[in-house]
Amino acid sequence: MTTDYKLFINGHWTDESSGTSESITNPATEEVVGTVQVGSESDAIRALEAAELAQKSWKQVPARQRATLMRDFANEIRAHKQELAELLVREQGKLFSWAQGEVEATASFIEYACEWARHIEGDILPSDNPNEQIHIQKVPRGVVVAITAWNFPLALAGRKIGPALVAGNTVVLKPTPDAPLASLELCNLAKKAGLPDGVLNMVTGGVEVGRALVESPITKMVTMTGSTPTGQAIFRSAAQNLTHVQLELGGKAPCLVFEDADLDVAVAGALHSRFDNCGQICTCNERMYVHEAIYDEFMERFMEKVRALKVGDPMDETTDIGPKMNQAGVAELERLVADSVEKGAKVLHGGKRPEGKFFGKGHWFEPTILTEVTQDMPIVHEELFGPVLPVIKFSSFEQAIEFANDCEYGLAAMVFTQDMNKIMRLHQELEFGEIYINRGHGEQHQGFHNGLKKSGSGGEDGKYGFEQYLEKKTFYIKY
Repeated sequence: MTTDYKLFINGHWTDESSGTSESITNPATEEVVGTVQVGSESDAIRALEAAELAQKSWKQVPARQRATLMRDFANEIRAHKQELAELLVREQGKLFSWAQGEVEATASFIEYACEWARHIEGDILPSDNPNEQIHIQKVPRGVVVAITAWNFPLALAGRKIGPALVAGNTVVLKPTPDAPLASLELCNLAKKAGLPDGVLNMVTGGVEVGRALVESPITKMVTMTGSTPTGQAIFRSAAQNLTHVQLELGGKAPCLVFEDADLDVAVAGALHSRFDNCGQICTCNERMYVHEAIYDEFMERFMEKVRALKVGDPMDETTDIGPKMNQAGVAELERLVADSVEKGAKVLHGGKRPEGKFFGKGHWFEPTILTEVTQDMPIVHEELFGPVLPVIKFSSFEQAIEFANDCEYGLAAMVFTQDMNKIMRLHQELEFGEIYINRGHGEQHQGFHNGLKKSGSGGEDGKYGFEQYLEKKTFYIKY
């Protein structure tokens, strides 16, 4: 499996026009693990034109046949699980077990999309006029531009490629510049699976490539996972052609632990929801609110688990937390922790880079718990995206809801309570698109991953996510 990649356009690896390339480094060791060519505006247009041409014939292929090819694609991904997982560890730093899970998720995202091939359903409606019917048909949008984030680069690619192609669109994917290698390898596997040339294209690069892809009139839909500022920029650029946009952006998920919670369940859910993938998940437990009546007991149990977490080599099966993706992320955690301490917070555990020769290189940060945090501190409102957790006491249901909703993001929330009355009120009062009751985070394919407020628009997964890749035509048929 190569780690030096060109651009993949119209079924072939091709040189970019600018003659430049970038190195990809291992977050744990800072060693170079591969290189990618840096595309330009002209490369982006070449890819879009190839996708546009391929879509004319791809949309004519019966949906079931498209799904058959895509299942072959998913099988190829599984057949190369070991190599892809190792590549993910080297370029992104996630634990090997998590990398294996990400490969499986990539294949299953595609397989799930295939299940919709026989469910692209329209409507036949009665007309107000005699001898007339109204037919509403769902059709592919055309060329879809997909832009992915670095925390789950491969799975996010599968999450977007699967429904886009099964629905009859073609794709130009711009993989994250920070961890593009495993995503680029999908092009080789798609070709082995027999996908026609031009159906799946990938162009690496930065802002220039992204802007060209989003602003082109060829592009009929943009699906992007990433930061809120980037999503806002995409939204503005796409407005030029009124291009359909689907965005999954930042999050600041609250974790509410009420006085009647099952503490064993709450501790386990809060723990993995904070430290999974080094805290680099948009639905992670970013701020924890614990009822004052059970605060001491809960924190005693919780801290016992936190202190047992091991930071280290992501290929070691005993490791719980690997490196942060980049040095900028470490610096941001240091800034927010220092600011919180200056404003009166206490570091109950961690708070710095781990010590020791092994951590001399790489981007590391200890699992960190802050107490005596107040709701007005920046750490409660700014996205951490790392293994740091502020903890706040609350005294009433109303205060917990007020604190939780006091946020510009609205992606996910976690709640631990056995009181059905609270649960039903939470349905109405929590301002988040994805709410986990009595369990930690982790969405499923058949659900709907939907952010409110500045966490995005459009949503992904399930019936409603698949429909993002289709548009409707209405026919008034007089007979």
